[in-house]
Amino acid sequence: MAQPTPRIIKETQNLAKDKVQGIDVTPDPQNFKHFFVIISGPPNTPYEGGVFDVELLLPDDYPMSPPKCVFNTKIYHPNIDNLGRICLDVLKDKWSPALQIRSILLSIQVLLSSPNPDDPLNNEAANLWKANEGQALMKAREYTQKYAKKH
Repeated sequence: MAQPTPRIIKETQNLAKDKVQGIDVTPDPQNFKHFFVIISGPPNTPYEGGVFDVELLLPDDYPMSPPKCVFNTKIYHPNIDNLGRICLDVLKDKWSPALQIRSILLSIQVLLSSPNPDDPLNNEAANLWKANEGQALMKAREYTQKYAKKH
């Protein structure tokens, strides 16, 4: 099996040493390119109080290509679809090898605080967000209560 690159080793060490508030990262002991992430719902959002399981997988050519991130916890959000895929510019066309795992996780946390219904992956949620934000926030809270409570 291939060995982790010095960059992956350093990023993994930095994630363990310098933790991000509201984000817990656990490397898969069997696969150095696979990370289990727990994101706490940000305060003052419909996701507050929720605990969201996310997986992050580094591609073989990391850092030349962005990580793949998927929500395993069901969430109602215009930029996250029913399969947990995330629509986030830094995971696509705005990716740069200068970015790190930490910056991706922070971007996902910010996305929970600031949904962007103008660049949706979940069209139904985006349409509701645009038509009736209060109702969309209520539905997001309901999903959080139902699917993202601590185990």
